[in-house]
Amino acid sequence: MRVHLGSDHAGLDLKDHLLNWLTENGYEPVDHGPFVYDALDDYPVFCLRAAEAVARERATDQDSLGVVIGGSGNGEQIAANKVAGIRCALAWSEETAALGRQHNDANVVSVGGRMHSLEDMTRFVEVFLTTDFSGDERHVRRIDQLTAYQATGELPALPESAAGLGPDA
Repeated sequence: MRVHLGSDHAGLDLKDHLLNWLTENGYEPVDHGPFVYDALDDYPVFCLRAAEAVARERATDQDSLGVVIGGSGNGEQIAANKVAGIRCALAWSEETAALGRQHNDANVVSVGGRMHSLEDMTRFVEVFLTTDFSGDERHVRRIDQLTAYQATGELPALPESAAGLGPDA
C-alpha cells in the first residue's frame, strides 16, 4: 500500500521517523515534504499535495492512504479535508484512529507531533493503516450525504422527527 505523507516543521521529525517505519513494515511511503526544517513553513503546501495524491490514486482504484502531521494536527486535517474525495480524521488515540477508518472511511489521518510521544503517534498511524471501513449501511449513508453536499452544496433532507422544529421549519 502506498502512503502519502505531508507535514510542517512541527511534524518533520515524526514524518522522517514514519518514512523508515513504513518501509520497514512493507508500505510504500511517498514524501511530499517538507524536506528540511524551516520554522516558518506553511503546512498547506505539503499537506494539500499529500491529500491530492491520495485522492488521485483512489480515484483510479489504487490502494493508498495518507498521513499529515503538524504541531496539533488540526490545521493539517483542515487542509487535507479541502481536497475533493478526502476524508481526513484527526487521531489522538488508538480508538480515534480506528473509528476514523471504521465509521468514516477516512483515507487520510492527521496527528499532532507536539501532542504525543513518537511511539504513540506511530501506533495511531499503524492502527489507522490496518483498520478497514466497516461498510455498515448507516456509515455509508452518512458518507454519501457528505459527498453529495460537497458536490452540490445542497443540505441533506431533515429527518421526519425534526420536521417543524429548528431554524429550517
